[in-house]
Amino acid sequence: MRIDLHTHSTASDGTDTPTELVRNAAAAGLDVVALTDHDTVGGHAEARAALPGGLTLITGAELSCRIDGVSLHMLAYLFDPEEPELARERELVRDDRVPRAQGMVAKLRDLGVPITWEQVARIAGDGAVGRPHIATALVDLGVVPTVSDAFTSEWLANDGRAYVQKHELDPFDAIRLVKAAGGVTVFAHPLAVKRGSCVPESAIAELAAAGLDGIEVDHMDHDEPTRARLRGMAADLGLLPTGSSDYHGSRKTCRLGEYTTDPEIYGEIVRRATGAFPVPGTGG
Repeated sequence: MRIDLHTHSTASDGTDTPTELVRNAAAAGLDVVALTDHDTVGGHAEARAALPGGLTLITGAELSCRIDGVSLHMLAYLFDPEEPELARERELVRDDRVPRAQGMVAKLRDLGVPITWEQVARIAGDGAVGRPHIATALVDLGVVPTVSDAFTSEWLANDGRAYVQKHELDPFDAIRLVKAAGGVTVFAHPLAVKRGSCVPESAIAELAAAGLDGIEVDHMDHDEPTRARLRGMAADLGLLPTGSSDYHGSRKTCRLGEYTTDPEIYGEIVRRATGAFPVPGTGG
């Protein structure tokens, strides 16, 4: 089985529609794909309806969190999307995305970049606006050569000159809320140092003690020594090690299935979940 547990669609900051995403996942030879848009489940219904035969969909979301001033992302799988407290928190994060993005545009203009909010809003379309949309505008303007080059201290990284903080969940609350909604939590790309400051290993241990289920080990932003370090940490802390592409369509260079999750780990994630179940494709 080939299992990719971290992808994005146009419901947040990917360039594939949910329909295109699941079809591209099947074409890439995946058996299982998780749709984990940022702080939203808005793409799930379309992905379900278009799911090709032979491909299983894992519903999820990537939750925006912050601890001790450091941003982090929490992948949540197979939770009940109607659970009111978690739904309310997702809505608070989404509602803050527009003023936050507008604030970053204003900072960029103060830095001499001829970017406009209308340009960013056009790129985001109906998706939940975020930094990748602003980064795409910077590429279009010739400010940076690629989207990844926008995520530096010079521009949009967590310590960047144009960064603006947004409403984010406390990760301990996120774990509690996802568990209450029957879901499973995995800390996304925990040591992706190129994105900015990372939480210390002591905090990961505290999250594990609070019920965190896993950590994303095999990821494009982790080099081989980092993956080995994370694999050892997962073993020490009793966490499930996952792997995934963090696919964003053409917005990033990673490919669907570039990194994958071991079938036994996937089976344990499904076993722990009670809020929702994997969706088998029926050739839609």
